[in-house]
Amino acid sequence: MNEALELEIKNLLIEALNLEDMAPADIDPEAALFVEGLGLDSIDALELGMALQKRFGVTLSADSEETRRHFRSIRALASFVASARKA
Repeated sequence: MNEALELEIKNLLIEALNLEDMAPADIDPEAALFVEGLGLDSIDALELGMALQKRFGVTLSADSEETRRHFRSIRALASFVASARKA
């Protein structure tokens, strides 16, 4: 997997959601982003989605099952961004 991309997404998440008390190393790339794990909510999802669109030029559908799968973890987001870049 692309560790550099995962790190970039972790930094983007920390920056976009103002998680100053968290370091990239604190975020498990396999951990859930919502409910358990980081415990993000729907507002966080919107902000993170906009940051991803701005940084990587990826398009995310607001309420699709596919988008929910991409937002499952940092690793899932990195995989989505990597495949979107190739397309």
